[in-house]
Amino acid sequence: MESGSDPSARARIRDAAIATFAERGFDGASLRDIARRAGVSAALIVHHFGSKEGLRTACDEHVVQVLVTDKSRLAGASASAMMRAALADRERYLPMLDYMARMLASDTSAADDLFDSLASATRELLDQQAAAGMLRPQSDMDVTATAVTLYSLAPVLLRRQLSRSLGEEGLSETLLRRLTLPLLELYTHGLYADDRLLTAARDALARPIGPPSGKGDNDPHQDPDPPLAR
Repeated sequence: MESGSDPSARARIRDAAIATFAERGFDGASLRDIARRAGVSAALIVHHFGSKEGLRTACDEHVVQVLVTDKSRLAGASASAMMRAALADRERYLPMLDYMARMLASDTSAADDLFDSLASATRELLDQQAAAGMLRPQSDMDVTATAVTLYSLAPVLLRRQLSRSLGEEGLSETLLRRLTLPLLELYTHGLYADDRLLTAARDALARPIGPPSGKGDNDPHQDPDPPLAR
């Protein structure tokens, strides 16, 4: 039976909305769809949340609270642990991951706040690892933390393409195990066998930017390795 004072009704509506928004997107989901899923009336949704937009705000806040407050699950180097937790409790977490993927792709302040929280958690973890001597010196830790955050979110945002590319069935335990060593190898040893590309990039970035002055070999803007004339 519906009850405007039933605290469980609000949570049931919110959880139904998270699952429905995750499947259909905010514009594709109706209050009637959510009400049917929650086993309540659309009027009760309006009673608790005021509007569809108010319901979305409550969903945003709940997903951020559940996923971000546990930094060990979503911090950059622990994306695998986050996904393992999701697999262990699919009913609870996978709709939230789908919701988060749609949320991060949206042009909203909630999406910005979510990404900022994730980046902050990642930066905190990297700073702790640097203090413990686990990290090599970084030229720009802000860029490094942002890049690690992006890489960590990729399996969530691109789950379909990740599993399809590697011939796996969805975000499975097998897929996560397969990802673990190659990703840690990439973070631990790097990708290139020497620093030629890094040295070339530093040299290129150190050169002044501007058009050639016509001074030949002494021109600081001159390409040191111009293409051969045909």
